[in-house]
Amino acid sequence: MGKILVIAEKPSVASDIAKVLKCKSKGEGFLYNDEYIVSWAIGHLVTLYDPEDYDAMLKKWSENTLPILPDTIKLKPINKTKTQLNVLKKLMNSKDTDSIICATDSGREGELIFRYIYEIVKCKKSFKRLWISSMTDTAIKEGFEKLKDSREYDNLYLSAKCRSEADWLVGINATRAFTVKHNALLSIGRVQTPTLSMIVERQKEIRDFVPEEYFEVEADYGEFKGIWFKQPFENETRINKKSDAEIIANNVKGEIANIYDVKREEKRQSHPLLFDLTELQRECNRKFGFSAKKTLDVAQSLYEKRKMITYPRTDSRYLSDDMKSEMGIVLIKIKDTGFYSEFLEYAENNIKNSYTKRVFDNSKVSDHHAIIPSKGKLSIDKLTTDEKKVFDIIVLRFISVFYPQYIYNSIKVFAKCKNENFISKGTEIVEKGWTVLYEKFKTKKDEPVIPDVKIGDNFVIKKAAVIEKKTMPPKNYTEATILSAMENAGKMVEDEELKEKLKESGIGTPATRAAIIERLISVGYVIRQGKNLIPTEKGENLIAIVPEELKSPETTGKWEKGLSSVAKGKMSQERFMGSIERYVRFLVDNASASNTDIKFEKEEYTKNKKAKRIVSIGKCPLCGKKVLENTKAFYCESWKSGCKFTIWKNSLEIYGIDIDKTKMRKLLKDKELKNVVMHIPQTGEKGKGTVILTKKDESIRLEIKDFIRD
Repeated sequence: MGKILVIAEKPSVASDIAKVLKCKSKGEGFLYNDEYIVSWAIGHLVTLYDPEDYDAMLKKWSENTLPILPDTIKLKPINKTKTQLNVLKKLMNSKDTDSIICATDSGREGELIFRYIYEIVKCKKSFKRLWISSMTDTAIKEGFEKLKDSREYDNLYLSAKCRSEADWLVGINATRAFTVKHNALLSIGRVQTPTLSMIVERQKEIRDFVPEEYFEVEADYGEFKGIWFKQPFENETRINKKSDAEIIANNVKGEIANIYDVKREEKRQSHPLLFDLTELQRECNRKFGFSAKKTLDVAQSLYEKRKMITYPRTDSRYLSDDMKSEMGIVLIKIKDTGFYSEFLEYAENNIKNSYTKRVFDNSKVSDHHAIIPSKGKLSIDKLTTDEKKVFDIIVLRFISVFYPQYIYNSIKVFAKCKNENFISKGTEIVEKGWTVLYEKFKTKKDEPVIPDVKIGDNFVIKKAAVIEKKTMPPKNYTEATILSAMENAGKMVEDEELKEKLKESGIGTPATRAAIIERLISVGYVIRQGKNLIPTEKGENLIAIVPEELKSPETTGKWEKGLSSVAKGKMSQERFMGSIERYVRFLVDNASASNTDIKFEKEEYTKNKKAKRIVSIGKCPLCGKKVLENTKAFYCESWKSGCKFTIWKNSLEIYGIDIDKTKMRKLLKDKELKNVVMHIPQTGEKGKGTVILTKKDESIRLEIKDFIRD
């Protein structure tokens, strides 16, 4: 009898699955026992053809060869991980393998990774799908007991395939078309360009903003204060002329103000919805200043390494109905940590408070439910400082669903003095409810306390001050606010219910938005300034030359909605890709006619900030030119002229080594890095070794030598 082959997305996940399946024997690129073989990808092992793979003539960038629209977009192995692909090819097509289980990440990209491997190795065997939302041993066991039919995810794969091919077609054609036309490397993408456009437009609004001075009159009654307003519009407190404000202040100072109306309105505020990835990234940016990428990395570590939260790359903020029975179990696991004790007794006694549509809604759970703590052991003492911060807010958000509403009275007091009207606003807390969990995060000042006044009461206006104010420009985008704009197709929306309705029309996905922001920074279109995202001159110039259709968040949002429709079986891939092909032809034609008066020599930040130059990492070992950095690799500035120097940052990931800027500088200078901590992927043995730069076939690559086991 043959074996069952399980394919995970990365070695660490394969190791966790192998432990549950009791696969203790080691092979070359896999673990096994008498029943199972567990192997792995290393992220993507397969990529789309480059243009020159179809025709060598396409290696040279030329307007005459555009648009590039292959009849069929083909796949090829990624050279640096070809060894592991060959391992999978042999295992998948072996007579000793009876069936296959796809155990890549349970999402669109994970599905694509497996299906591309399946296609390129020409495998014909049936396979099932492991679909889990937690990496605990229990969740893995339950997943293997409830394996899914692979056909349930065919449409998800088609959606992923459409996304991959659409990004390739738009990126390749638009980047080449505008680069050739403007003689500058201009990276353009289906998602990144409209995101950049939002940042650029906001900067333009700020630059063009002309502040207007205005005035308010504040009356001080001693125990509380009031602001003048224009009757009957209680929110119209603005006075355009200072002289008019001074007349009002002088008129009422020292006079009696009579209370003619008191409005007390009870308001109730339910707990916030549970986290999806985008909301978690926003919250961590607001509270801790984390970038979207950092939050994703930390959350992925909490899920994959610590096994303390459920799948983080989710777009849902709800749980499914069948999870109601798990709420008490998760609370017990939280209680076992010894933390959060002041909140847990109430939560445990009021579990049914969570049984509402605000928490459980099957119609709003697609691939994965909201992010919550897992049912495994929660070892908080082992977390890093950043992991503890992110875990904290996930736990508090989870506990909040068991708490009652925040109830308060909104109080408005209306007074009249010498025919002038004043309003005082305050808040009276009736029940703190779920807000008790967040008192340590409180940043807003409470509204002033209003004494218990009644209609007919009189107060002397002891002071009357004229307050000078100015209208304020819009705020720069932060990562928190740009994530909101991306999620809502450019619409700034705070209401949680409306956000949910707009999700399908958002730009990108929760899993890709962080990478888009990092990409804009790496190509020199945007810089970080504190929490703010500021466009560079290059970024602003790009937006000035591309067509409205490429800049429009709504246009891209429609495609994201189309991809969602493909995933749900409501739209064919042919129809979706047909729209992309028409769009590509339009972009190429538009680039040909675009404005060449705009130049791209400078890379300086606007508004007289210091120039932001491209930083050289060192000299290229092949041609002596500058080595530059992007989000994924270090490369030679002469790449357009044919220099083949490229070192991928994750090229030694399987050994536990991340090639960062510091390591690359050292390698370019000394040609080696000594005493690097690493492990052998096949055996898991830990130790130290030397990383060296070697030249082979007119290219440079990294190798490891002198490995010494610990």
